[in-house]
Amino acid sequence: MAANLAQRSFLLPRSLLAVFAAGLLLGWSAEARAYRPFDGTDAAVADPGETEIELQPAGAQWSREQNQLIAPAVVYNYGFLKDWEAVLESQLQTPFSQSGPTNLSASGAFLKYIIRPGVLQDQLGPSIATEFGVLLPDTTGDSRFGASIDTIISQRWDWGTTHLNIAAELTRDQRADVFTDLIVEGPYKWVVRPVAEVFYEEEFGRAHNLSALVGAIWQVNDKLSFDVGFRHAIMNGSDVNEIRAGLTVGFMLPFGKPGHK
Repeated sequence: MAANLAQRSFLLPRSLLAVFAAGLLLGWSAEARAYRPFDGTDAAVADPGETEIELQPAGAQWSREQNQLIAPAVVYNYGFLKDWEAVLESQLQTPFSQSGPTNLSASGAFLKYIIRPGVLQDQLGPSIATEFGVLLPDTTGDSRFGASIDTIISQRWDWGTTHLNIAAELTRDQRADVFTDLIVEGPYKWVVRPVAEVFYEEEFGRAHNLSALVGAIWQVNDKLSFDVGFRHAIMNGSDVNEIRAGLTVGFMLPFGKPGHK
C-alpha cells in the first residue's frame, strides 16, 4: 500500500470510491503494505488532501510451480486527515502459460495512522505508525475477505534509513498469518540510493516464506521517483524469484490547492 516521497504534495480525486474502482480495474503482492519496491512500508502518510500513486506497469515472478506476469500493480495513498492516510491497492496476475486464468489479487482497503511523529515528519526520534484494513477476495479460487494490522517503526541517520514492520493477518483462506520485515535504505540525500529488504512470513498450517530483496530508488524530485528490485524467496522449500520495476508519481489538482473554493 511506493518510492515514498519525503514531501508528499499530491491530491486525490474527489471520490475515494472512484479511485478504488479504478484500482480494481487496473490491478502488489503485499497486504496492507505499500512502499515501492518493498513488501513492507514506512511510517509516513500523505498530508491532508494529498495523494501519491504507486505503479508497477509490469513485473515477473517465476518458480518451479508457475511463472507469471504481474501487470499492472497499483497503489493509491490519500491523506484525508492530519496523520491519517487511506491506502487502496490491487494487482493483476497472468500466467505465462495459457492454461491458467488471470487473477485480480492482493486487493485491499486500509487506513494508516501516525502514532508518533518523528524523523519522517521532520521531528526528532523514530516515526511510529499503524496500518490496518480489509483484504478483498481474489477473483479466482476459494477466496474470502480477510483483515490485516501492521505496526511500523522508521528511523533515519546520516548513513541511511530503516523501516521495521510487524504485522498480523487473517488471510482470505481464514488462516492466521504473521509478517516481520526490515527495510534498509542508503543515504536519503543521494539521488540514487541502494535499498534492501528481508522479511519472514508464516501462514500457520499452510506456508512459510523467507524473502530478500535488493534494488535501488532514483529520486528525480519530490514528486517523482523510479525504483527497481530483485527478490529471491524460499517458500515451503521452493525458490521464488521476482523482478519489480515501477514508479511513484505525485500531482496537485487545481481544486486541491489551499484556499480554493
